[in-house]
Amino acid sequence: MQVGYAFVRDHLQLAAFPPARPAQVRAVTRVEEMADHLAIPARIAPKDDDPLTHLLFALKHEGVEMGILMDALPRIPATRMRDEIHLTPGGAYIRLACHLWEQASGTLLDDLPVVTGRAVPLFAPERYVTGPATRNPRWRVDDNRLGTAEYCATVRRTPAIEAAIAGNLIAQANRYVAGLDGLLLDRTLAWAYLHETRDSFAIERETPSEERQRAYVALLHQAHARTPLSEDYLSGLQQATVTNPLDRAFGFRQQQNWLQGPLRGAAGVTYLPPPPELAHELMAALMTFANGPALAVDPLVAAGIVSFGFVLIHPFMDGNGRLSRFLFHHALCRPGGLRDGLILPVSVAMKKHEAEYLRALQTFSRPARERWNVEWAGEDTYGFIYRGDPGHAFYRYWDATACVEFGFRMAAQALQVELRQATEYLQRYDTIVRRIGERIDLRGSDLSTLVIACLEQGGRLSKRRRDQFGLRVPQAAFDMIETVTQEILANEGTHAEHDPAP
Repeated sequence: MQVGYAFVRDHLQLAAFPPARPAQVRAVTRVEEMADHLAIPARIAPKDDDPLTHLLFALKHEGVEMGILMDALPRIPATRMRDEIHLTPGGAYIRLACHLWEQASGTLLDDLPVVTGRAVPLFAPERYVTGPATRNPRWRVDDNRLGTAEYCATVRRTPAIEAAIAGNLIAQANRYVAGLDGLLLDRTLAWAYLHETRDSFAIERETPSEERQRAYVALLHQAHARTPLSEDYLSGLQQATVTNPLDRAFGFRQQQNWLQGPLRGAAGVTYLPPPPELAHELMAALMTFANGPALAVDPLVAAGIVSFGFVLIHPFMDGNGRLSRFLFHHALCRPGGLRDGLILPVSVAMKKHEAEYLRALQTFSRPARERWNVEWAGEDTYGFIYRGDPGHAFYRYWDATACVEFGFRMAAQALQVELRQATEYLQRYDTIVRRIGERIDLRGSDLSTLVIACLEQGGRLSKRRRDQFGLRVPQAAFDMIETVTQEILANEGTHAEHDPAP
């Protein structure tokens, strides 16, 4: 038997997403967390079908499921809320429920008792990543959500997120580049900006021209300007990333858009972001969070919320994916984040883990698609019928845990694999060029090309390369390049995996 959030969702037929771990009455003696459910002993389970009783039980034992709470609470009569607070005016969970009921319903409860008890956090800091708290003196609740009353994310303190926060990846990155000499640092960062650009486009199945690459590299450098997010600023960035003048935006979208997969018709529509009016409202709340409260949480938590939140809102008709990845960098470059000029090539890591990237997005996009009926009228003509709750609670209150975990993993790989390997490649390249240059005089461009080719082939030069340069490079030089390269690779016990421009 289901209780708590799962019961309320089914009983009230809510459009809210189901809890990841529904509470179920089982033959246990205490509350136990199972792989796919929360086992509840019968003696403590709610004894009736009253939704408020189940919500109070859920707040105590299951934590905070904002989507269900904000969808369910407006359906509970004010008289029922007043009766419960009169029974236990100091109860922590009824105070939390009343605080959220007033926000969800847009009205204040009246005829109340004197509320007692110590202030209680909305999100328990030991279970959730939280933002700066604002006290509601009326209910003695410290509202510490990651966002606003109109739009917020939930991030659970999973073991992976706890370990990542404790590891302080931003400090690791800053220490790493501080140990590089100036020229090597400049070349490493040049590689990072270029490959971040190429792979961000590659994720969109695009190959950018040199002009578009330069434009996006310039855009990435803007992350360190720490410009507050606004509609005008984001629209300007969108114009810089989109080459088709007809797709350039001068504000957030005014029409419904959708994501299209490979199938024809309605089956090919894989995601519908919020309608335009709601998208404007949610973007205002997301920008408020990014410009203020986000500064008080771990930069990578903020980056995951802002980046994924942006792409799920999809405020433009085109260019949302690349802009979402720019916003990841924007959050990491805030005061106290990455040192000036440093960038973590997260898109390089994401491109190598596209299936994980898609799964993180689908934790929201797949259930959101189920809240719409799509009717195909042929060609590119669709009819969209919304089947969710009137308040759009599932768009407003989302669980960002999987997205934040993914962002942490990609940032770690960007530093510990991509950036370090690029630096090691450049050091390897410099050593080979110096040692060859000490023994034989070759054109700089020829030597560079041959060393890069030899590194790419694990210490060998192909017959094609030897024939190509045979008229101006002595045969002994080819052998020397192979010998030196093989010695260096053997000493390091590795092979080059990157090809940064020297």
